[in-house]
Amino acid sequence: MPLTGGEKESLQASLDRHRDVVLWKLDDLNDEQLRRPMTPSGTNLLGLTKHLAAVEYAWFCQTFGRKIEPLPFDENDENADLRVIPEETTADIVAFYGRARAAADEVIHELNLDDVGTAWFGDTVSMRWVLLHMIEETARHAGHMDILRELIDGATGDHNRG
Repeated sequence: MPLTGGEKESLQASLDRHRDVVLWKLDDLNDEQLRRPMTPSGTNLLGLTKHLAAVEYAWFCQTFGRKIEPLPFDENDENADLRVIPEETTADIVAFYGRARAAADEVIHELNLDDVGTAWFGDTVSMRWVLLHMIEETARHAGHMDILRELIDGATGDHNRG
């Protein structure tokens, strides 16, 4: 992260740092390990990645009126975006995250921090607020992923030290 960068550049770098951690947490694990429910609620590494992809699309693209691909949200199941269905492969979820990240980056690049959009619940939010929210969201789930990864194979931390 730039130590003397501008506000938008610093926010983007912080988000990117946590996004990279999310992807690193998936490295060198097989499909069973990535899908393995590690908590009573069924939380798993691949489901968290799917969730983060969906919320990137929703917060950056939908909020600011950009086109998005169908998202795995279901008004009858608040955790639908955290579930990986059997037909979804690891490659599908990682590609979904990559597309969401690229689409979000386009919106971040195009807009100023004070530009506003409409959140899914109807309130007006600024790009600054969305960036801060997504840094929090991504960091929170990267922390969850760190714990899950440690339970799977003992790997911890925010980057590969190997």
